[in-house]
Amino acid sequence: MNPDALSAALLAVITPLAEGRRDGAASDLTVADLPLERPKNREHGDWASNAALKLAKKLGVNPREFAAEVAAGLAQVDGVASVEVAGPGFINIRLDAAAAGSLAKTIVDAGTAFGSSTALGDQVINLEFVSANPTGPIHIGGTRWAAVGDALARILASQGASVTREYYFNDHGAQIDRFARSLVAAAEGRPAPEDGYGGAYIADIAARVSDAYDGDIAALDADAKQEAFRELGVGFMFDEIKQSLHEFGVDFDVYFHENDLHASGAVTRAVDRLRELGHIYEADGAIWLRSTEFGDDKDRVVIKSDGKPAYISGDLAYYLDKRERGFNRCIIMLGADHHGYVKRLMAMCAAFGDEPYVNLQILIGQMVNLLREGQPVRMSKRAGTVVTLEDLVEAVGVDAARYALTRSSADSNLDIDLDILQKRTNDNPVFYVQYAHARTHNVGRNAAAAGVERSVFAPETLTHETESALLGALQEFPRTVAFAAEVREPHRIARYLEELAGLYHRWYDNCRVIPLGDDPIEPVHQTRLWLNDATGQVLRNGLTLLGVGAPERM
Repeated sequence: MNPDALSAALLAVITPLAEGRRDGAASDLTVADLPLERPKNREHGDWASNAALKLAKKLGVNPREFAAEVAAGLAQVDGVASVEVAGPGFINIRLDAAAAGSLAKTIVDAGTAFGSSTALGDQVINLEFVSANPTGPIHIGGTRWAAVGDALARILASQGASVTREYYFNDHGAQIDRFARSLVAAAEGRPAPEDGYGGAYIADIAARVSDAYDGDIAALDADAKQEAFRELGVGFMFDEIKQSLHEFGVDFDVYFHENDLHASGAVTRAVDRLRELGHIYEADGAIWLRSTEFGDDKDRVVIKSDGKPAYISGDLAYYLDKRERGFNRCIIMLGADHHGYVKRLMAMCAAFGDEPYVNLQILIGQMVNLLREGQPVRMSKRAGTVVTLEDLVEAVGVDAARYALTRSSADSNLDIDLDILQKRTNDNPVFYVQYAHARTHNVGRNAAAAGVERSVFAPETLTHETESALLGALQEFPRTVAFAAEVREPHRIARYLEELAGLYHRWYDNCRVIPLGDDPIEPVHQTRLWLNDATGQVLRNGLTLLGVGAPERM
C-alpha cells in the first residue's frame, strides 16, 4: 500500500467520524490535512499520523479518544495489519507484509518514472546558475553551482516544472576591460597589469587571438588592439567555459548576454515600467528606485547623474526580461559574497508588483575548500591563482566531483577531501552508493544464471526485518524528491541515497535471492529479486537526478 492509498483510506475513515461534530467541520477536509510520516523508530510501525491531534480543536473532541475511533476504522482497511494510539493522540499504523511488499513491483513497473510527479506543473522556472565572468576558467565555487544547479534543474523537472537553464554572460564592464588589457600585455610580452589576470591561460588565449585576427594585430593602435583582444578573447574564453561545463555534464538552454540589456534599450523599458508604477523619482540629477518602500535599507540609484546606468539597472532590466519571457519563477544562484544583494533584489521584485521569495528566489552558495593530505589545495596548474573545475575533475573524475559538490547543503561551507574521493572504499560516499547500484545488477546477473526470475511475486514473503526497513526507505523516495524540489535542496537526494545504500547492503548480507546449494527456488527468492531490482531502480533514478552515473559493474 503506497502512502497516497493510505492517505485516501485515512480520509475515508475520518470524514464520516468528523461529520456532525461541528457544522461543516469535515466538508473541506483533504488528504493534505491528514499528514503521514515514517516513524523514526521502526518499532512504532510503518506510518504515523497526528491527524487526530491536528483536528481535535476544530472538531471539538478529545484527541486521544478521536484517535481511538480513527484507529478502529483503519484497522478494517485491507492491507493494514494493526493500528495503535500513542501518547496524546498519535496514530501508529503497521501494514501487513503483502501490502508493504507490493511496493517492490510498483517500483519495477514504474521504472524511471518512479519518484516523478506533476505537482509543479504550473511552474515555469528560469534557473540561472554559474554565470561566471568570461575572464578565466571556472573556479571551484562556480563548479559547485554547476553541479548543484544542474541537479536542481533535474529535480524540478521531475516534479513537472518547465525549467530553463540560463547562463548570464557578463560581457560588459570593468572586468572585461581588465581581461582585455591582460591579453594585450601577454601578447606584447609584458607582465599582467596590476589589476589584471595572470595564469598560463591568459598567454594561451592571447596567442589564439593573435593567430585568429584577420590582419596584423600588432600594428593596431592601442584602442583598436584593446577592442580586438576583448572581442576575440572573450569569445575564446567563453567557448572554453562552455566546453568545460559540457564535459562536466552541464549544458544551458540560454546564454544571455549582459551587453544586450544595454544595447537593446531594456534598461530604459524597465525604468519606464517602474515609473508607471510610481516607484521612480529624480534627485540630485540622478534617477532613483524608491526601494525602501519594499524593505530595502536605502533607495537605489538606477541612472547616475552623469547619465550612466548604475549596477542595479542591469538587474532591473534582466528581471523584467525574464518575466516578459513567461517565467513565473526566477531562481538565481549567487556566491557567498552576494548576501547583501538579496534584500535589494527582493525590493526590486516587489516594485514590479511580484511576490518576493516566490516569483524571485535567491540561493546563496558558500565556499568550497579542497584538501589533499589534510592540507588545502590552493593553486591551479593553469589558472595560477584559483582551483578550477578542470583541476577537480582531473583529480577525482566527473561523477565523484558532482556527487561531492551536491551532497551537502549549498548554504554551508564545504571541505572536499580528494584522498577520500579517490578511494574505492565505503569511506567514499559516491563509491558507496554506486557500488550498491552495481551490486543490484550483479545480483540480477547471478540470479539469471541460477534460474531465478521475476515470474512470481509474493510480497507476503518479505518478512525479514531488513526487508521491512528497505521497503520503508524505498517508499520515501517520491517524498524525498518532492521535498528536495520544494526547498531547492538537491543534497537531500544524495543523503537519501546513502541511507538507502546502507539498508540495501544490510539486506544483501541477510537475505538470499539465490537458494543455497540444491535447495529449490521458492517464491521468496523470486520476490526478493523484485525487491533487489526495485532498489537498483531507485538508486539509478536518484543518481540520475544528481547527474551522476549509475554503473552496472565496478
